[in-house]
Amino acid sequence: MEFKGSNLIKLLLLTQCLTVLCVAQDYDFFYLVQQWPGSYCDTQKSCCYPTSGKPAADFGIHGLWPNRQDGTYPSNCDPNAPFNPSAISDLTRKLQSDWPTLACPSNDGIGFWTHEWEKHGTCSESKLKQHDYFATALNLKQKANLLQALTKAGIKPDGRSYTLSNIKEAIKQGVGFTPYIECNVDKSRNSQLYQVYLCVDASGLNFIECPVFPHGRRCGSSIEFPTF
Repeated sequence: MEFKGSNLIKLLLLTQCLTVLCVAQDYDFFYLVQQWPGSYCDTQKSCCYPTSGKPAADFGIHGLWPNRQDGTYPSNCDPNAPFNPSAISDLTRKLQSDWPTLACPSNDGIGFWTHEWEKHGTCSESKLKQHDYFATALNLKQKANLLQALTKAGIKPDGRSYTLSNIKEAIKQGVGFTPYIECNVDKSRNSQLYQVYLCVDASGLNFIECPVFPHGRRCGSSIEFPTF
């Protein structure tokens, strides 16, 4: 009967190994995705301002998404780590201004942050717990300062059209790394600047050149930068 004890030990060790594997890093880098609110709202779908009020005319965070170098990405990695609003209570005001929701009906943003944490954030738990995940995204947004980089190059949210190459170059000059630009279309079907992707190393601390670009909606050579 001694083999039962031996098997029990092996089973416990295997369980421990599986537990470690479940929380092991399963990504190579992040996409920091920011969206221009004027482009989100100027579509057939339109938008709703959050209950905290109209956001500032600045890029807002869409998410911080773990990705792999082969172009795939993990998602919904830990059902045992649901979003906990109290864990980020000290960040709420900053999230309302820098990570606002524009979805309808008007809401407080909790649903948006819950989705981002549970789908994407849980996949980076080996490096960033919930509070660190949101704080990291906020710090990266401030570090990038996309609107400043664009306006410094004379590219302003004034409803005019600018070349895609100039937009990319302005952001690269400001941040130091090549962005991926995603467009959507306004109510008149004109292409407009919608989202900017920047790549971040697995620690969440430093911008890097993207190992691979996403397969988002591509832009024409000339795109609008709408007002908000």
